[in-house]
Amino acid sequence: MLSVEKINAGYGHLRVLQDVDLNVRQGELVCVIGPNGAGKTTLLRSICGMSAVGSGAISFDGRTIRGLGPSAVVACGIAMVPEGRRVFGPLTVKENLLLGAYLRRGPAQRAEVRRDLEGLYETFPILGKRENQMAGLLSGGEQQMLAIARAMMSRPKLLLLDEPSMGLAPLIVRDIFRVLDQLRGRVTILLVEQNARIALQLADRGYVLERGKVVSGGSRDDLLKDDFILKTYLGTSGMTRH
Repeated sequence: MLSVEKINAGYGHLRVLQDVDLNVRQGELVCVIGPNGAGKTTLLRSICGMSAVGSGAISFDGRTIRGLGPSAVVACGIAMVPEGRRVFGPLTVKENLLLGAYLRRGPAQRAEVRRDLEGLYETFPILGKRENQMAGLLSGGEQQMLAIARAMMSRPKLLLLDEPSMGLAPLIVRDIFRVLDQLRGRVTILLVEQNARIALQLADRGYVLERGKVVSGGSRDDLLKDDFILKTYLGTSGMTRH
């Protein structure tokens, strides 16, 4: 579904990503883990057309998308939930959600948008209860749920999530990842997450990004058996597990 081949990307003269290869198959939940500054956000921004890619190839559903702008990427079927949630605080929950469907214009789409809105209220009941509340007054966890639901309003084939656990209490993080587990049957997911433990528990496959390079990759089970990953990201060792 998504293929990233040997991409190099950065900002100005600063090269952040170096020959990064990555692929996501339809129906998978794939995670990318790594330390701060590894290039995880730049990777998602490159896929979404928000960061310039100097070389390499990015394709989605057999179509080259490198060089497309963000709106064109959304139109292809990719939506992103950015780091920090980025909800529109002065707008209501419902208005934020409708903005997620901004490409779905016209009378024929209105009924479908309404149905999708009601469906997301079932997935995220708190949003239905708060639909007329200003988004800026929501808690951090509620804003994260709103950001995910807003992205789903575009009916994406692929959902990109950038650090959804950031700044949230452990109980709220578990709620967020429980929702992602529910969504995985409806949308393919590429998840960037610094909390390696919870990301690997949910993912089908994963990649480890360090200093702009993929240094490891494989199935969830393979990564959870990798002693380097256990020591570096999970604070344990394969020699001491029971």
